[in-house]
Amino acid sequence: MQQNNRNKKRRKKTVTPKICRFCEACVNYIDFLEPELLKKFQTEKGKILPRRITGTCLRHQKMLSAAIKRARVLSLVY
Repeated sequence: MQQNNRNKKRRKKTVTPKICRFCEACVNYIDFLEPELLKKFQTEKGKILPRRITGTCLRHQKMLSAAIKRARVLSLVY
């Protein structure tokens, strides 16, 4: 068996801190009737992008995911 994998040092990935764009704009509610805004936070297949990629805070990520799910029901986004 190879024991080289255990002894290899892993590099820490340096991630630049991201600031929530909704907090900067003092947004209190994310409207589900704005499909152009919601599409920026989805993949091409329609999956919701995670916080670590978008840089949104927990509060706005929850509002964002709820808005995307409501817009899906109304067929505004997929």
